[in-house]
Amino acid sequence: MRRLFHHPAGALLGVGAFLGLGTLAFQPVFGTSIPEAGTLEPLHAASAEEVQVETLDRGQTFGGILSRAALSPTEQQSLLLAFREQANPARMRDGTEITLRWIRGVETVRGVDVAISPDEIVRLERDDFGWQSSIVETPVWVDTVMVAGSIERDLWSAVVLNPDLQEMPMGDRARVIDLMDRVFQWQLDFSRQIRSGDAYRLAFERKVRPDGTMRSGRIIAAELVNRGEPLHAIWFDLHEDGEGGYYDLEGESLRRAFIRAPLEYRRISSRFNPNRMHPIHNERRAHTGVDYAAPTGTPVMATSDGVVTRREWAGGYGNLVEIRHANGFMTRYAHLNGFSSGVRAGGRVSQGQVIGYVGMTGTATGPHLHYEMHRGGQAVDPLHVDIPSGDPIPPEARDRWEEKMGLRFAMLEQLPAGPDLRMAAEESDGDARQAVTDDD
Repeated sequence: MRRLFHHPAGALLGVGAFLGLGTLAFQPVFGTSIPEAGTLEPLHAASAEEVQVETLDRGQTFGGILSRAALSPTEQQSLLLAFREQANPARMRDGTEITLRWIRGVETVRGVDVAISPDEIVRLERDDFGWQSSIVETPVWVDTVMVAGSIERDLWSAVVLNPDLQEMPMGDRARVIDLMDRVFQWQLDFSRQIRSGDAYRLAFERKVRPDGTMRSGRIIAAELVNRGEPLHAIWFDLHEDGEGGYYDLEGESLRRAFIRAPLEYRRISSRFNPNRMHPIHNERRAHTGVDYAAPTGTPVMATSDGVVTRREWAGGYGNLVEIRHANGFMTRYAHLNGFSSGVRAGGRVSQGQVIGYVGMTGTATGPHLHYEMHRGGQAVDPLHVDIPSGDPIPPEARDRWEEKMGLRFAMLEQLPAGPDLRMAAEESDGDARQAVTDDD
């Protein structure tokens, strides 16, 4: 019998050879291309839901649209009851969009969306117990818009017709002017002090709806060059509660005890004049206030915090509101078309609160607001009275203010300066260069 013996070295050689072959087998071959898998054509899958948008036309009712959607009277009643939990169907305006939703292939309506305002939708959905309703807020996105311009004719044209804002709806561009008016309402009366040659630079945040309209906006930094003098406004949330205010670059508050005008950006039709010819009585009579021409129904604001001392019919003044303020001030608002709800004699009002609406009651030739200001019992010109300012940034908030102010003012510096400001800067640079030459 022959025995076969395996030498250990031979065994190791065999294993090594096997591993070597394995290494060769799995070693990539360099220089060869990897085959492409290719791409598939996009697959378009039909939505599982079908929708139909109806618009409520004049004379139509919500119930009529539901009837056309093949909802039974019982279901309509259940759906309308659910809707009334959120809104009144009788107050739905013409043009209201109503979206009906179905599952594809199923004839029964599964949901209804009613746009009751630009910011809210009543969502109605079917469940095992009938119809349920909820309020869905229209989603928004937030952006920051920066714009600059020069005033050649008037502020309205300079902002509304600014080509950098052409993608904004016209109504939103007009709202930007109102935002500017509110920021500088203590420093300037936009109806009389803005002139050709002035300029502005703005940075404002806005919340934008899916249709491109602005839900709300806030100017966070502004510069207005008026008669060659730059005015600045930086928004700062001093108490970090969302109720911030505006300050200049030194941290002084722009807020004053009184706002300059009791209504937004309107034309002055008659000024304070102790010897004016009365347009109705045709005789010289003192005009102890300022008249603002504005359409009937324009909201009128209290120019300062105070207590209402009169809210009544007052002869030639027509409907009148009179307010007593601190430090011996009193204001009057006359010829009102009506009073705002909640405004009563003895009640308190706050600065900017709507107290009534422009009209032409009493002795008036057209719709306007007659506004008076008295100090210590004497009538003063509201357009030229010296008004005390608010509190500056306190020391404990100074570091936080400096940081925010620097960031927000830097936004303005990215924009082109107005012509008056550029000229002043160039003259300043020229003076500096001349001074260096003289020293040499």
